[in-house]
Amino acid sequence: MSKVRLYYPESIVENSTSLLSKQHTHYIVNVMRLKRGSNINFFNKKGEWSSEIVFLEKDRVEVKFLKRIKGPLTTSNIELAICLVKKTPMEIILQKATELGVSKITPIISERTEVKELNLERATKIIVEATEQSNQLNPPVINQVTKLKDFIDNINQDDKLFFTDVNSEYKLKPNDVERNKSVCILVGPEGDFSHHEQQLILSSPNTTSFSLSKNILRTDTAVISAISLVNFMYNDH
Repeated sequence: MSKVRLYYPESIVENSTSLLSKQHTHYIVNVMRLKRGSNINFFNKKGEWSSEIVFLEKDRVEVKFLKRIKGPLTTSNIELAICLVKKTPMEIILQKATELGVSKITPIISERTEVKELNLERATKIIVEATEQSNQLNPPVINQVTKLKDFIDNINQDDKLFFTDVNSEYKLKPNDVERNKSVCILVGPEGDFSHHEQQLILSSPNTTSFSLSKNILRTDTAVISAISLVNFMYNDH
């Protein structure tokens, strides 16, 4: 069985003990059915630590942090701005974007966005679980839902905005991706952005519109394709 990894946002000190949260206790006792003496890895942005369960009852688990086995990692420069979609594809997007290593996710409302709200508590849970599963240390930050115009107005002018545009014939090239610059990938709703919104996006400085495929892609497929492509450019450039 693979090592259990759990996100622990508080400070971790070697050779100290900690009483775990109700959520972690339930997972350890009822889901994983671990025992006293079992080992668990805990992680946060400062690194990853091995630990041992030193006390376990139905509603109480205490662990001792043994040693740090991994130091902090460099945070990704890739962010995702995604128009809200229905529950199932949105949860896939959150999961896969996390697995692919984005540092931040901004949910967007556009003119053709059917869904207007996001359960941030549920979204955070999905992101943390995906971070645990994918052997990473830093769950991406998830911002509050924002309107497209507000997002464009507040984007960092030094950042590069990559716009997945179904009307574009441009293919992204390695030279488009600069390692010393943060990159934000913007993916629209199922019905695409309106003409007015497309012009608003393209008027923003440092914006590159590009084509992902000759085919019309679902939003969740477009997200996975776009992040994978930009990741490849970063690693290959």
